[in-house]
Amino acid sequence: MEIMNNWNQFLTAQGARPVAIDGAPDGTANAPVADFGQSLTVPQLQEGFVAAITDQGLIGLNGDDVASFLHGQLTNDVEHLNQEQVRLAGYCTPKGRLLASFLMWRNATTIYLQLPRAIQPAIQKRLQMFVLRAKAKLHDASADDANQVVLGLGGQKASAALSAWFPALPATPFSKVEHALGTLLRVADAFGSARYEWLTSAATARDVWPPLTEQLAQGGNDAWQLSEIHAGIPQITAATQEQFVPQMVNFELLGGVNFKKGCYPGQEIVARSQYLGKLKRRTTLVSIADATVVAGGELFAVSDPEQPCGMVVNAAPNGVGGIDALVEMKLGAIEEGSSAAGAVRYGSAQGAAVQFLPMPYVLDALDL
Repeated sequence: MEIMNNWNQFLTAQGARPVAIDGAPDGTANAPVADFGQSLTVPQLQEGFVAAITDQGLIGLNGDDVASFLHGQLTNDVEHLNQEQVRLAGYCTPKGRLLASFLMWRNATTIYLQLPRAIQPAIQKRLQMFVLRAKAKLHDASADDANQVVLGLGGQKASAALSAWFPALPATPFSKVEHALGTLLRVADAFGSARYEWLTSAATARDVWPPLTEQLAQGGNDAWQLSEIHAGIPQITAATQEQFVPQMVNFELLGGVNFKKGCYPGQEIVARSQYLGKLKRRTTLVSIADATVVAGGELFAVSDPEQPCGMVVNAAPNGVGGIDALVEMKLGAIEEGSSAAGAVRYGSAQGAAVQFLPMPYVLDALDL
């Protein structure tokens, strides 16, 4: 991973602040990059930004049976995934609880699963256990030359900036193009603008970083996570493994669950949650004026202070002293908090007030 370390050293020389995360390497040479001294704000993300994404791992799978193997393990259709598509997919326990969420795509030879670097080794090992006689091999694809660096771009200026290197950009969310300079994924839009992940070599990343940062605000993992949160895209981390069935984090609304694909671990429970009874929990977007908010933290309704009404799924600094977050909650608490300021609080019923923000997509009319 020496080339990757050199990339992080390059970023540190540009003023990036490296931080350690659980399960990931420490030290300034290879630690994930949080920011460049000051967290980006939502208006900066809206205008245009480029982020060095260093906290994501990548599992690559090769072999004749890879698609059918993954099709029987994940919540989404893998067998019909083509080379122009990008999909979300979940990996559940037999009880239907998410162990991991993936961004998934493929090329002619390999299917890729992107997930937090901190949980990649354990998830990769668990998937490997179920390969059995299937012709499928798993490897750490973040060590591949072409995938060593991931840049995240978004906002009003991002597409024009990328056009200097890519003659054609992915036309719609969750699509991709391949190019001599790497793979360009278009992920979920945010703030009415396209967002992209550019997977490339460290050498290319060092070349394009200076001209990109002349046009776009520069950030690290915090900036990218903030954009993901405002796109309404949840990611399962170490703090939230086995906490949610997919619908609790809106995964089926985002196309991450295919209810016609057949069996996978937890499929019966996921299907039952969809078709029997009314969903009682969803994930929504909030802002909290408390810099200590973290994934896995609990939320409390003032009207029912004795037990938590929800949990933080993902959180990121919003650049104005607080945290923006995706939170999974009881529907009643979402309704209450949306209509009465201070009705939901973080940490305890006396904690920081939770401000509810508009979601970028509609939650089911049946639910709310």
